[in-house]
Amino acid sequence: MNSLFWLVAALLLAVAPAQGQLLPESKKEEAPAAPEWPEDSLGRRTPRGTVSGFIQAVANENYTRAAHYLKLDRTLKRKRGGPELAQALQRLLDVQGNIYPYSRLSEAPEGLVEDNLGPNLEKVGTATLNGETFDLILEKTEGPKGAPLWLFSSQTVQRIPLGFEPQESELLVDSLLPVALQENKWGGVPIGHWLIILLLAVLTYAFAWFVTSSLLYLIRMIWPKAGEEPTEGIIKAFALPIRLYLAVWIFVAASQQIGISIIVRQRFSEVTIIVGLAALLLLLWQLIDAVSRFSERRLTRRGNMAGVSAVLFFKRGIKIAFFAFGFIVLLDSLGFDVTAGIAALGIGGIALALGAQKTVENFVGSVTLIADQPVRVGDFCKVGDIVGTVEQIGMRSTRLRTLNRTIVTIPNGEFSSLKIENFAHRDQFLFNPTFGLRFETTPEQIRYLLVELRSILYAHPKVDPEPARIRFTKIGADSLNLEVFAYIHAADFSGFLEVQEDILLRMMDIIEASGTGFAFPSQTLYLARDKGLSEEKGKQSEEKVRQWRESGEIPIPNFDYEQIQKLRNTIQYPPEGSSVKDNEAPV
Repeated sequence: MNSLFWLVAALLLAVAPAQGQLLPESKKEEAPAAPEWPEDSLGRRTPRGTVSGFIQAVANENYTRAAHYLKLDRTLKRKRGGPELAQALQRLLDVQGNIYPYSRLSEAPEGLVEDNLGPNLEKVGTATLNGETFDLILEKTEGPKGAPLWLFSSQTVQRIPLGFEPQESELLVDSLLPVALQENKWGGVPIGHWLIILLLAVLTYAFAWFVTSSLLYLIRMIWPKAGEEPTEGIIKAFALPIRLYLAVWIFVAASQQIGISIIVRQRFSEVTIIVGLAALLLLLWQLIDAVSRFSERRLTRRGNMAGVSAVLFFKRGIKIAFFAFGFIVLLDSLGFDVTAGIAALGIGGIALALGAQKTVENFVGSVTLIADQPVRVGDFCKVGDIVGTVEQIGMRSTRLRTLNRTIVTIPNGEFSSLKIENFAHRDQFLFNPTFGLRFETTPEQIRYLLVELRSILYAHPKVDPEPARIRFTKIGADSLNLEVFAYIHAADFSGFLEVQEDILLRMMDIIEASGTGFAFPSQTLYLARDKGLSEEKGKQSEEKVRQWRESGEIPIPNFDYEQIQKLRNTIQYPPEGSSVKDNEAPV
């Protein structure tokens, strides 16, 4: 008893420290709450806010405010004035600098973490001075209460020459403008800059159109296949997107070279992003159209209308997906928060998928039918327990015309999962009758029939001789059974019935000539008027079997190869007297 007490006590002591250690660990796992900083009046909490605020300040010619976006240590403040440095940075950006579009700048307080510049640095553009290009870097500093403030780094500010004045060759736009368009300003920029950049957009597109049209003409001259499908459709699909990309690239480069103000260029930077995105989506859109048109024509020539329906469905689905993707990216480029929208689309997509399970199942089934092609329009088949001819394979269901001339519609999801037996592609037809002979038939008569009936199979031109056979298979309750197994060559079921009819008639003649006959059902009563069996014919067949036996030529259990070759095609088919000529017989 004492030992049990001490064991329980030891367990309690072991558990108690463990519980004491779990509580602090659970506190450590709690995620720290995100700090809430007061809004910065200058919008410097994020890299995008800093760049946007600086551009807005210089547009308003408020260089004192613009200086607050520069990181100025005591040395810089003492040697250089903040407003003068802000104005010099604007002049440098006007003629020899470039800032990324706002959509490429981070809107998070921590900036872009994966840009390989460190946690407190952010690249926002480039500038060129004395032939040397350097990066424009923002640096994250701590403001009041540890709040982040993004400023142009001191290294970037030190590269700015105080009192910088562009050269005359860099002020091409100002040299072209009259005094009135230079003195009158809109948005902090001479009106002439706005007019020139609009004119530049038109000229660059016209130049890009000339270049791409000339290139297309040369391609058609050099490459003959350029005028054939699908090559022609693919080349046309690339024409307009390449023209837009070329126009945007020339526009951006030319606007910087002729000295368009950074304020104007930054306003148009989002437009260039949107045009580039539109060119990419347009390229994909036109490629889908070109490929789908080519596929539709090929499938139409083959008569595969179900495939055409699938192509059209896929084309519409992909286009809707591209449109949704482009719309989301466009909203993101314009500064809208699309996270909630994407989440809503995801939830809506799940709800739509759950509500359209049967529709999706039928669509997948139709894709399976088109890809695997177990049946085609016009095929005679058996699907489950339904027998009929396929009349239509749609995107949702398949229609069969039954033997009763009714229409059965089967959803493709169910159709693709059923057992399908297609009769339309048979290369041969099975001929497998069983002849039940009377019990009075003698063994010699059976031997005679085995030989003669088998001879018909080997001699008939429409019967495949390889698996052809006839065997005495069973002594039944009311008959002696001979089973025939052979394959008949025929183009269709109607041709098979013709050949089968001919063979059955010939075999009936052989059975009658043997002196026996077909068995009656056991329930049939024999009447006195029954003539019975022909003794004369029975003796004739027995005599012939005797002769075969004496000469050692009885072909049982099998014919030898030479006998089969002698018998091949010795039967006239169609039979003599038939109105069907030889060349009209079914193949």
